[in-house]
Amino acid sequence: MFLTQLKKLALGLSILLISGCSLFPEPEQIITIRTKTIEAKITHPSLPRPINLREPRWKVVSKANLDSFVIEMEKENGGQLVFVAMSIADYELMAYNMQEIKRYVNQQKEVIVYYRTLTTSEESTDDKTQETNPKETREKE
Repeated sequence: MFLTQLKKLALGLSILLISGCSLFPEPEQIITIRTKTIEAKITHPSLPRPINLREPRWKVVSKANLDSFVIEMEKENGGQLVFVAMSIADYELMAYNMQEIKRYVNQQKEVIVYYRTLTTSEESTDDKTQETNPKETREKE
């Protein structure tokens, strides 16, 4: 009999411990989540200075003017006959390479302008885009 009462007591205590505070529920707290947008201050580096290219002097040499060219080169180079020659095919290749460089630089400039307009305020973006976007200035002309 004592064992049955002890079993009942142990069962009652274990039920009380397992249920814990669930017999007296507290009201659920409502959690509110607020999203706050914080704009990051992005400093833009200044654009590099424009390229200052110097124009080379090109001379076309043929059989007809070879003798006068040799005399002129000797005068310019202190009596030594030194000059650089290029074939027509190589000249065309160089012209193609220059066009590729111009294309690449223009596309990079457009990418820079695009990201600059994304990170600046809307009011100042319109002014800067019209000034620096080469496509828009070409379309206006």
